[in-house]
Amino acid sequence: MDIERETVMQILLSLVAVGIFIAAAVFVSTNYGTNGNLNAQGGQFLVGVIGLFVALMVAAGLYLERQEY
Repeated sequence: MDIERETVMQILLSLVAVGIFIAAAVFVSTNYGTNGNLNAQGGQFLVGVIGLFVALMVAAGLYLERQEY
């Protein structure tokens, strides 16, 4: 089974982006959560993490689109 280089790059870049998102979400939830609840500041940070994830995925998509394989 041959996988094209472009597909491998898309998979790796997506896995890295999702890994960063999960790590950031866990970081925010552990540092700003108490008794299973997220405080107001933690909620704001989590919204920021989601926004950064969306921006990261847009940047990754643009990067992959402009690559010549």
